[in-house]
Amino acid sequence: MCPDCEDFARTVLLLGQLALYADTNGADLDFVEAVSPSLAVSLPQPPNGEES
Repeated sequence: MCPDCEDFARTVLLLGQLALYADTNGADLDFVEAVSPSLAVSLPQPPNGEES
């Protein structure tokens, strides 16, 4: 996997895990609110011609 593909896939995975965590009982929603915008902004562009 190319480095850009790996970064994109890792960031998407982290966003998904954060969304799942946010839906659990007792989740720290302040943490979710603090981390999710930064993580979303750090999402790299998908590499040209590549699908994740």
